[in-house]
Amino acid sequence: MDPHEPAVSASMHRAKAAARASHVTVGDLRRRPDGGVEIDCSCGMVLTNGPEWSLDEHIRLHRAEARYLAVSEVAPAGMPRLIPVAADRRPR
Repeated sequence: MDPHEPAVSASMHRAKAAARASHVTVGDLRRRPDGGVEIDCSCGMVLTNGPEWSLDEHIRLHRAEARYLAVSEVAPAGMPRLIPVAADRRPR
């Protein structure tokens, strides 16, 4: 690897930072009548716990998916991928 080559491209870095800024929890934790809990994400999605996952796990998955989608959209065409992507470089 060339020591002068950036470790992360500027476009991928910006995409990751934008995803991080666009997916933060907002408001107060709410308790549902069924005993579950939920909180809003700044993107508009309601994050919840479930029968087999915690609210924290949902928040972590949501943020990871947001970062993955953002980086996928700017990843260079032809970059080898674990998950097949469509022409717009989003997962199929």
